[in-house]
Amino acid sequence: MNKISLLGATGSIGTQTLDVIRTHPEQFKLVAMSIGNNMELALQQIHEFQPKIVSVISKENYEKIRTDVPSTVKLVYGDEGILEVATFHEADILVNAVIGSVGLVPTLAAIAEKKTIAIANKETLVTAGHIVMDNAVKYGVKLLPVDSEHSAIYQCLQGERMDKLSKIILTASGGSFRDKSREELQEVTVKEALNHPNWSMGAKITIDSATMMNKGLEVIEAHWLFNLPYNQIEVILHKESIIHSMVEFIDGSVIAQLGTPDMKVPIQYALSHPTRLDLPSNERLNLWEIGKLHFEKPDFERYRCLALAFEAGKIGGTMTTVLNAANEVAVASFLEGSITFLDIEKYIEHALTSHQSISQPSLEEILAIDKETRAYVTSLIR
Repeated sequence: MNKISLLGATGSIGTQTLDVIRTHPEQFKLVAMSIGNNMELALQQIHEFQPKIVSVISKENYEKIRTDVPSTVKLVYGDEGILEVATFHEADILVNAVIGSVGLVPTLAAIAEKKTIAIANKETLVTAGHIVMDNAVKYGVKLLPVDSEHSAIYQCLQGERMDKLSKIILTASGGSFRDKSREELQEVTVKEALNHPNWSMGAKITIDSATMMNKGLEVIEAHWLFNLPYNQIEVILHKESIIHSMVEFIDGSVIAQLGTPDMKVPIQYALSHPTRLDLPSNERLNLWEIGKLHFEKPDFERYRCLALAFEAGKIGGTMTTVLNAANEVAVASFLEGSITFLDIEKYIEHALTSHQSISQPSLEEILAIDKETRAYVTSLIR
């Protein structure tokens, strides 16, 4: 029985993680969880799974639901609350499914408590990859990828020697606007951007997919997870999202992991690793029904955010912290209707060009630069 602590239970990855736990009650038990602002869904989850501790995002939300929570559940809130959930003593595995850099400090705290980390929150590694990976080594902790692309690479590398690896190839659907030119992107709406052709995801990650920043963040995450230089990380457009990613070895062999677009597969693999479990709800892949698979090299002028991510990653240090913080503010502003779709990349580039990178930043420096960048981009937008 693996006991699970789940950050971001009401989000897309969080609800699918609960689906996996629900499917295998003999294998997994939810003992702790954090939630955002969806109180109605959160209460349903609390009553169904009966975790020992639940953290809500604010005292206001705490007051809203405290009388509806069973007496057996400890209810906490805020930054201290999410840390309590992340480090809950009964949990074996922390699933980090929150969106944004808010996942960084709880992940580091869980690593220090020697929890296995199932990481869906790519911003944690983008913001402070060197600190996270150094701590994982220090405490002997496994970081198991939940993103479909990184899970695919992880699976392809089982039993292989890293010194025989030539490169990894991350596949990208191209997002909501993959068939539009840059000129056509000038007037696109939030509603159009949220209409992803392949995956059902939260609003922020769907916008990141449309700009290809999501793939850029995944490139940086892959750099840290697999300890590879950026010249050994490639991105390829693959509209069908059937091949989730590939690895190429020095003899020219390419190994790919395939499947239907279903996030429960990589989630379950991270939770059950190193074994596999049945997933009855998963639609099986029948290639004869697909017929053809399409591939295309990404245009870095067309997908400017992807280019910015590669550039920031190669510079390293706090440049990736700035990239992520600027992107979070810009995407939130687009979702609110304050800026246009193409403004997102413009404000990210402004933030990057105005920043002087610190090569080996401390956690305190990272948190300070994250805060400064958010304030700077917010002031630009205003």
